[in-house]
Amino acid sequence: MKNNLRLVVNNLDKKKFNENHFFEKNELKIILDLYAKMVSEGSWKDYGLNISSKQVGFSVFKNAAENAIYKICKNFKPKNKNLKYLITDTNGKILKNSSELNLLLKNTNWKKL
Repeated sequence: MKNNLRLVVNNLDKKKFNENHFFEKNELKIILDLYAKMVSEGSWKDYGLNISSKQVGFSVFKNAAENAIYKICKNFKPKNKNLKYLITDTNGKILKNSSELNLLLKNTNWKKL
């Protein structure tokens, strides 16, 4: 009886794996600082990360069992420079956009979105 199983070790596809497809350290710090503030206010309870080849997203949840109320996205190849950073709602509708993450998050009134 032939065994068709193979063991593959260290099989990273260099073309598919790109370290730039995530938030940079300073971007993640800005987002996590906002998240900590909103958690301390009792507005946000949980978060999740979504990573794809086109964008990375930081999803915010009011309760862990519900859908995300907001998603802070970074597009890797935006068609317009103002579409680099986005805030979307549960359905994916763009609520706000900017070319700079810091300005996008500082100028957002989260209670009125």
